[in-house]
Amino acid sequence: MKNTFYKYQGTGNDFVMIDNRNGDFSHTDNTLVAHLCDRRFGIGADGLILLENDDDTDFRMVYFNADGNESTMCGNGGRCIVAFAHFLGIVDDEMEFMAIDGPHKALIQGGMVSLKMQDVSEIKEKSNALFMNTGSPHHVQMVEGLKQYDVKKEGARLRYGVYGEKGSNINFVEANTTNGFNIRTYERGVEDETLSCGTGVTAVALAMHHLGKTSANQIAISALGGNLSVDFKYNNGSYTDIYLKGAAKQVFKGEMEW
Repeated sequence: MKNTFYKYQGTGNDFVMIDNRNGDFSHTDNTLVAHLCDRRFGIGADGLILLENDDDTDFRMVYFNADGNESTMCGNGGRCIVAFAHFLGIVDDEMEFMAIDGPHKALIQGGMVSLKMQDVSEIKEKSNALFMNTGSPHHVQMVEGLKQYDVKKEGARLRYGVYGEKGSNINFVEANTTNGFNIRTYERGVEDETLSCGTGVTAVALAMHHLGKTSANQIAISALGGNLSVDFKYNNGSYTDIYLKGAAKQVFKGEMEW
């Protein structure tokens, strides 16, 4: 039978969005998810997101990587599902939804989506990098010559060589001339560089503050797919009230048999 889907993107991080409040789409059909995310034989996306009913919040977000496996939190996906829920008319400008890492508050203002991320109280220092969990695991490493950097090769080497089969997302960072930072990210599950990664952008902002590269608590991050900002409060080594802010847009609506 033909099914309706939507395509959303947040700074170039793109997702197949499905209204699954009727529960028809299976959580266990990994082959179907991977097929729908395939850019040659399917719709094409970095991931697939189901919007479902939730007893305690406005809705539930279920996120799958492009490889078909259900995954950890996706920041840009979270911003996109907020825009999707608003489009469906099930929420107003302020809302709260449930994700795999717990509840998230969000706000839409003038086409920009602000998503509250989980608090971060542990940042692990490595020889030339930092590691933290911002809803998903992230390795943050400063490099020189980011524009020419071989993100796919080096990202894959670190993703598997350092973090094993379970893996981590790998972020490479360089300061820019506008008092912000540029980021390029290798995402596990996609197993390639993506144009943007919301939890990665969040990790980079906190990492740059932790390293003393900036004293600001509102940090501009430039990804290949566009600009995002991260606001937070800092107290005694803990980061709270973390908000990831940026645009999230519907690209198209379609129908497909599955």
